Amino acid sequence: MHDDLPDGSGAGRRLLAGTLVELADTLGDDGEPDAALRRLAGRCVRLTAVAAAGLLLADEHGDIRVIGASGEPARLLTAADGPGPECYRSGADVGVADLGRPLDPLPADFARRALAAGYVAVFAIPVRHRKEVLGALVLYRTTAGPLPAETAAVARALADAAAVGVLQRRTRRHHQRLAAQLQSALDTRVPVEQAKGVLAERWHVSVEEAFAHLRAHARAHRLRVADLAIGVITGRTHLPPPGP
Repeated sequence: MHDDLPDGSGAGRRLLAGTLVELADTLGDDGEPDAALRRLAGRCVRLTAVAAAGLLLADEHGDIRVIGASGEPARLLTAADGPGPECYRSGADVGVADLGRPLDPLPADFARRALAAGYVAVFAIPVRHRKEVLGALVLYRTTAGPLPAETAAVARALADAAAVGVLQRRTRRHHQRLAAQLQSALDTRVPVEQAKGVLAERWHVSVEEAFAHLRAHARAHRLRVADLAIGVITGRTHLPPPGP
C-alpha cells in the first residue's frame, strides 16, 4: 500500500495500522462490541480505491446479517442474495469485474440493482480465520476491471483482522458462559453436601441414605433438591426422619 490514502492525506499507513489493531483487539469493547466492525466498511473505502463496501457476518447460529456499510446502497446490496452470501457459503473469493456482461455469475436482480446504484464491479473476500469462515467483506467499484492486487491485499488484511476480533470475543463469551455454569453447579452442590451431612448426623444414618431421603422428599413435593437443602441447613425446613 502507498503511504497516501486515496484522498491524498498521507495517513494511509497509520490509519491501516490503527484499524487492524481496533479490529483484532475487541476484548475491551464491552459497551459497544461491534463498533470497530461497523467502522470497517468506511475505513475500507478510505484505505483503498473502492467506491463502497459492506461487511456481512454470521452469528454463532450461522445466520448472516450486515454489520456495517459505507452507505445505504452498499448496505442493501450486501444484504441481498449476491456475492456476500455466496462468498460466505463457499469460503472463496467471489468477483465480477464487469456487471454489464450478459453472463456474469451473479443473480440478474443483484446485477441490475448494483448497476442502478452506479457500481459496475463487485468483489467479496471471506472473513475467515484458518478454515472457519465468519462472513464476507464486499467491495464495490464504479469502474470495470479486476480488483487491483494492492487493494485486494489491504481488504484481505482487514477481513482477517476482523475474523480474529470476532473469534476472540466469541471465545471469551464461551468461557464466561462456562464459568457461570460451573458457578451455578457449585452454588447448587455446596448446600446439598452440607444438608447431607446435617441429616446423616441428625438421623444417625449414612450420608448416602440421608441424600436418598432428601432427594425423595424433594421429588414428592416438587422441589429442587438444592432449595430443600438450603431450607434444611438454615433451619426453615424440618424433614421427618426416614421410616424403619
